[in-house]
Amino acid sequence: MTRTITNVLSVCTLALAGVTQPAFSQQADTKTETKAQFVVTELAKELVHPWGMAFLPNGDLLVTERDGGIRRLNKAGELSPRFTNVPSVEANNQGGMLDIAIDPDFETNNTIYFCFSQPGDGGSSSSVAKATLAGDSLSDVETIFSALPLVDNGFHFGCRLAFNADKQLFITLGDRYKYMKEAQNTENHFGTIVRINRDGSVPSDNPFINGKAPEIYSYGHRNVQGITIHPETGEVWAMEHGPKGGDEVNLLSKGANYGWPVITYGIDYSGAVISDKTHSEGMEQPVLYWDPSIAPSGMTFYQGDMFPQWNGDLLVGSLKFTHLRHIEMDGDKPGEQHEYLRDNNARIRDVEVGPKGAIFLLTDAPNGKVLKLTPAE
Repeated sequence: MTRTITNVLSVCTLALAGVTQPAFSQQADTKTETKAQFVVTELAKELVHPWGMAFLPNGDLLVTERDGGIRRLNKAGELSPRFTNVPSVEANNQGGMLDIAIDPDFETNNTIYFCFSQPGDGGSSSSVAKATLAGDSLSDVETIFSALPLVDNGFHFGCRLAFNADKQLFITLGDRYKYMKEAQNTENHFGTIVRINRDGSVPSDNPFINGKAPEIYSYGHRNVQGITIHPETGEVWAMEHGPKGGDEVNLLSKGANYGWPVITYGIDYSGAVISDKTHSEGMEQPVLYWDPSIAPSGMTFYQGDMFPQWNGDLLVGSLKFTHLRHIEMDGDKPGEQHEYLRDNNARIRDVEVGPKGAIFLLTDAPNGKVLKLTPAE
């Protein structure tokens, strides 16, 4: 189904002064409106909470379903059955089959990677497996990373994946909700982003190589549901859910502490104060944060020919406010923010740029969809 729609574009800006402040924070009291036109094409529907997607070199799209499925959407718009030989997942609350990525050398090895909540003794863990893709089946499935320790709840798994130019795999994790204070402990994987080699081994220059969790690259995170590599600089950017307010976009540095829960721009859902600090020596400030929270999920830098004026800008999905958010960027400095598709009333779980520059979205619902966004004529 293809249709042309006109949507409200919300632009929110607030510059903060002082070198210790983040470059940008969005507040609800600064807002203007204008209009923009897009063509939205519905490529697939009736997916069960689609969560992650990745393009194959031939243009086919792999899509995960949170309750345990991986499927292929080919260029003709045909959706495959669920792949066979997919390992079992702990599909509990926020857990299940989550993000997916392809090997940098996929054209020669047909290898894919997926992050999922893996059941085990004592609970579940955010785990990453690699497998060979053959048609609509997996073979040689091998778990190459599992976050430790396992815990018995279904929250804050993180589980986004991204490869850098050195073919190292970044995996985002969460604090598993009840264990927020452990995000400051580099002896376990709670509230961290880890970096591993494709075989699961640990890069020799990881910052905590001699510790009990040598895979850690950065820590002090809450629930990281976005990660992307800048297409020009190669820098690693990540985005995490705050509590009630305090969602963050961060530019990652090796070994850096991003503060959770010692510093935060949010409060507990009950209204209780988590911390009275937004800054602390030795802890990084976000590039931008959102208050109120937009519940961000999925992020990528735009690079393509369909929206050339957006090249280098950041695209983010919003679950809570059901929109695609476009953040104008000047290098690593954010500017105006724009909301699209909010009146679709669909939770945006992931956003990717296709091989020809179209923007692809996943809507998070029991009958979720794959949407394609192109410019109106």
